[in-house]
Amino acid sequence: MRVDVLALQRFYASSLGEAARRAAARRLAALWPNADGLDVLGVGYPSPYLDRFRGGARRVVTMMPAAQGAEPWPAGARVATALSEEARLPFMDAVFDRVLMVHGLEECDAVPAMLREIWRVMAPEGRLVVITANRWSLWAQSDISPFGHGRPYSRTQLASLLGDSMFEPVVSARALYVPPWRWAAGAADAFERVGELVWPAQGGLVLMEAVKRLYATTARSKGRVLLAKAPARSRPEPNGALPENKRDS
Repeated sequence: MRVDVLALQRFYASSLGEAARRAAARRLAALWPNADGLDVLGVGYPSPYLDRFRGGARRVVTMMPAAQGAEPWPAGARVATALSEEARLPFMDAVFDRVLMVHGLEECDAVPAMLREIWRVMAPEGRLVVITANRWSLWAQSDISPFGHGRPYSRTQLASLLGDSMFEPVVSARALYVPPWRWAAGAADAFERVGELVWPAQGGLVLMEAVKRLYATTARSKGRVLLAKAPARSRPEPNGALPENKRDS
């Protein structure tokens, strides 16, 4: 069972939730400095992270799973939230240039089907960023936050999962080094600076960017798999350096 949308709202309204949002948003900004002129989809509970794209993107919408529930977003504007089954997204093929998934994988009952649907609605060479709980972290072991529910992932596991779904992982990072203790939230920024240097594998979150590929060889396939090619459209690519990808041991 998914964490209810009201519990997600309460978490992000707390000091720990704000610390998690800041830590993940900083890494996301390095991956996607902007989304100017692009169509952006958020999946799961992405609303705390999407406001920064609204100014420049052509379109920003969210899809929240029916089992979780939805909230109206954005605040004070026309609602751009859809409530949908995970494996049946209410969008046309090849629409979105960027997809951000937060609180989407961990409690999904049909992960391969959901990822194939995301692949379907993404434009050719579109980019997906998944933010999920790091299985090696304290956050994955504590039920104080939504990140302690469902299945956490290591970077190797997440890369394998995306690769088997016709995405090519290109870069990853970790974030959220503050312990999941309420008294520590006030020192979250200091924990981020120290944690990246002292215990980099213990970040509470894994962020991974992957590119939609029309041709892919997966770990489960024995040869090259050809998927139906969607009409190509000319689209700008965002600028900005990406953090160096590192492989799990």
